[in-house]
Amino acid sequence: MIGLSPLSVALLAAVVTGTSAAILAWRERPEAGATWLALLLVGQVWWTTFLVFELEASTLAAKALWYDVQWLGVVVVPVGWLLFALEYTGRDRYVRPSVAAAACVAPAITVLVVATGDPAGLVVADREVADTAVGSFLRVDPGPWYYVIAGYTYLLGLIGSVPILQLVRDDARSFRGQSAALLMGTAAPWVSSLLHITGAIPVPGLDPTPLAFAVSGVAYLLALSRFRLLTLTPAPRRRARQLVFEQLHDPVFVVGTEGHVLDLNRSAADVFEVDRRTAVGEAAGAVVPRYDALAGERGDVGPLSIVGRNGRRPYEVTVRRVTDDHGRAVGRLVVFHDVGEYLGQQQRLNVLNRVFRHDVRTETNLIHGYADRLTEDPSDERALSVVKESASRILGLSERTRTASELFDPVSEPESPIPLSEVVDEAVADLRAEFPDVRVSIDGDVPDVRVPATLRVVAANLCSNAVEHNDADAPSVWIEATVSNGWVELSVADDGPGIDPAEYRVLAHGAETPLEHGSGIGLWIVKWGIDQVGGSVSFAEREPRGTVVTVSVPVGESAPADGRETERGETLASADSAGAGR
Repeated sequence: MIGLSPLSVALLAAVVTGTSAAILAWRERPEAGATWLALLLVGQVWWTTFLVFELEASTLAAKALWYDVQWLGVVVVPVGWLLFALEYTGRDRYVRPSVAAAACVAPAITVLVVATGDPAGLVVADREVADTAVGSFLRVDPGPWYYVIAGYTYLLGLIGSVPILQLVRDDARSFRGQSAALLMGTAAPWVSSLLHITGAIPVPGLDPTPLAFAVSGVAYLLALSRFRLLTLTPAPRRRARQLVFEQLHDPVFVVGTEGHVLDLNRSAADVFEVDRRTAVGEAAGAVVPRYDALAGERGDVGPLSIVGRNGRRPYEVTVRRVTDDHGRAVGRLVVFHDVGEYLGQQQRLNVLNRVFRHDVRTETNLIHGYADRLTEDPSDERALSVVKESASRILGLSERTRTASELFDPVSEPESPIPLSEVVDEAVADLRAEFPDVRVSIDGDVPDVRVPATLRVVAANLCSNAVEHNDADAPSVWIEATVSNGWVELSVADDGPGIDPAEYRVLAHGAETPLEHGSGIGLWIVKWGIDQVGGSVSFAEREPRGTVVTVSVPVGESAPADGRETERGETLASADSAGAGR
């Protein structure tokens, strides 16, 4: 270091620490922020290196040349700091080429003006050599653009410091240490620069900012080595939390204290067919389903019947207060849990348990009793007929139980939608094959639409029920299908005696009790199938005699978003409007 001033030696020490930190940062690529931190440190090293050249130059022209070269490092530092802070803290959505280009406009203008000699004196109006006790400096009179780029530099520094400051209060000790080291590394040169611009430095022409880079280099080295700055970054954690919210299967809405939607996840937009771009800022009552039933509620609410993309589904809703660090309520979190599958599974278990506990046991006892009579009198035709009929009923229960098991197997692949005409034709053909004496009529034309494949089983059970429980000598069945507003309505009417009100209440309540249960599982299969596709089923009396069962399902695999909930009502019509149910 022979011939160098003490100040130049100190600056070269800052160059060494800055270069070491830049190399460490560059080696950590592609970790979040590594490239931009390396760029920031390279800018500091560039600035400091050519300041040494300026100090050691002996003429005004030479000093002016090296002063102008320093500007490239000067304008790189704030841009590198801003982009590093954004990417390091997980705000990488802002670190795009367009953002980087916009941030570089003012620095590029500065470099261009300086490179062309600054004929208008925009950056430097005048310059002269100032000899001081610590060295020979270039003292400049700033032009108007000098203050513009200085203010711009401080603005970028401030914006970049905000997300770093937020980490100081983080609950993870490593992130607090990292942020403290980063803030110390960036605060030292900013403060030094402010002292220089305001004239607080008593040495004319001396800009202490590069000297402060020695502090920055040590701080960044400490952050990189001691606090694992680029190997333990908060960016993945922030991104992971965003992904948890976005990818959560349950629909979630964030509602402000004034009752406006502040945010919603992707599932909420998809399931309830909400436009995320327009939903934020809207009144919660116009966006959040059944919000009127949730106003003032906390905890778990429901289940509520809601129409969405998957048709009508039962949802339990969890409402939680969102509070700030002072315990003040700042909003509400509304989470919708689709409990349709859970409720359906519970119903199926209860019904199938009843089938084996009650129905099969009853039929078995009947067979045993009449088998004893056949043992005493093998020619007893009535006993033989009862045994055969009972065995047939057990076989029928077995077949329907198997159908229910296959229909709702959770590991089976869902079938693609099928034409509605195929559903009706198959149901009619099977009915005529099983009951040759039945009179089947199709009222009107069958719409040319596709429906969920589950409707095939539903239609078959409706038709067979219409005949099995019919006491007419020649039962009649009428089938009608219509389409309206994206929904298909399939009605099956008969001229039988109607349905036992007690059995209808079982279906309406969705559960069986020891004192009240259905007589079979045919209509349970209908209800489960309709629930599975988000539809509804209703019952009505037919004049002068009989029952009309109407199922409503969404066309294909999608449900309408036109507020059909108020039109459809609950899954089953009220008991007062129906004669009974099977």
